[in-house]
Amino acid sequence: MIHAHAALPCGHAAALLSRRLNIPFVVTLHGLDVFNTCFLGGIPAAWRRKVSVDVYGAARTVICISGKVQESLKTGMPAETSSTIVYNGVNPNLFSPNPAEGGTSGPEILMVGNLLRNKGHDLVLKALANLRPSFPQLRCRIIGEGADRARFEALVRDLGIGRQVQFVGRQSRSEVAVAMRRCSIFAMPSRSEGLGCVYLEAMSCGKPVIACRGQGIEEVIEHGKNGWLVPVDGLEQLVLGISVLLGSPEMCTRIGTTARQTILEKLTLSHQAQHLARIYGEERSAV
Repeated sequence: MIHAHAALPCGHAAALLSRRLNIPFVVTLHGLDVFNTCFLGGIPAAWRRKVSVDVYGAARTVICISGKVQESLKTGMPAETSSTIVYNGVNPNLFSPNPAEGGTSGPEILMVGNLLRNKGHDLVLKALANLRPSFPQLRCRIIGEGADRARFEALVRDLGIGRQVQFVGRQSRSEVAVAMRRCSIFAMPSRSEGLGCVYLEAMSCGKPVIACRGQGIEEVIEHGKNGWLVPVDGLEQLVLGISVLLGSPEMCTRIGTTARQTILEKLTLSHQAQHLARIYGEERSAV
C-alpha cells in the first residue's frame, strides 16, 4: 500500500508508482484547497485541478481530515469518488495539562501557525487592542513564521500594542507544548482550515480554544462546552468570547477539562493509527 499526502506532488507520484508497480494507493487531504487552485490561476491552476481530479479518481480511497474537506472533495469531483474521514490525532502525553507550568505573568492568548492572512492573526491583534482597557495585563504570544509577518508587525505598531505582543518565530513541538500549557486561551480564528492540529493540541493541554464556525474544527468543538466558536471575521464576537473566558476562570477550567476529555476519547494518535490500519487492511483485501 502506498499512502500519499495531498494530490500534488505526492499523490501524482503515488499514482504513477501504483500503475508501474501494481500497488494500490490512498491519499490524504489535509486542507480545504482540495484541487490546488488557490494560487497562480489560469493555465497552471487548470492543470493542477486536472491532475488532482485524476489522482483522486485513481486512488483506492481519499482520506479527508474532516467532513468539511470531504464536502469540498465531493462537490468538486466530476464523478463519485471513494472517500472516508480520519481526523488528525494528538500525542496526549506530550500535549498534556500541567498546572505547575501555568502562566505567572498575567493572562495570555497564544497563537500557533504560519503567519498568513487566512489564519486570523490580524483579528486577534485587533481584539487585543479592544480589550486593553478591560484587561491591561493581557498579552499575546505568536509562534510561527510566514510571508505576512511584516504585515502583522506593522499592524501591532499601528494599534499601539507592541508591549503586549511577542513574535517568537518557529518553535519545537516540545516548546509549543510548554507554551500551550502556560497560556490562558488558545485562539486561531482561521478563515480557511481543514481541521488544524494546533486546535487539538491545545485542547489536549486542557485549554479553552477559540476557532471559527464553518471550518473543520466545528465538527470537534461544541460551543461553550469544550471550546468557543465565532464567525469568520467576527471581531465583535471574538472580543466578547475572550472577555467572557478571561472573566470566568471556572468556565475556562471546565471547558479545558472537557476539551482534554474529547481528545482522549477519540482524537489521539492511537485512534488515528487504528483508523488508518483498518483502511489499509480493507484496501489490501480488495486487491
